[in-house]
Amino acid sequence: QVKTVESGGGLVQPGGSLRLSCAASGSILSRYTMAWYRQPPGKQRELVAEIRSGTTANYADSVKGRFTISTDDAKNTVYLQMNSLKPEDTAVYYCNRKYGAWAWGQGTQVTVSL
Repeated sequence: QVKTVESGGGLVQPGGSLRLSCAASGSILSRYTMAWYRQPPGKQRELVAEIRSGTTANYADSVKGRFTISTDDAKNTVYLQMNSLKPEDTAVYYCNRKYGAWAWGQGTQVTVSL
């Protein structure tokens, strides 16, 4: 069973940047469509970004042009570069395989606030 460990979250001011990392044990990530999700307070989990075969990326309209997803097979890691952060980006962020999800990790909290 693949385990994912998300990290890199924190408190940042509006307009700031963060880079999230997701380490996935025992898997070559470019074999799959990998995705980042987020769950804002009191809301359901939503898809933020996905990347297929390590190259083709798609984004939710709310983050398009601000977030970039990438993978590094050598490190079994998926990244989410987040720029121009807004308060509405506040959420717990998770990564997972999009089709046939593994067990969810603990996520990483991102808080965008003054």
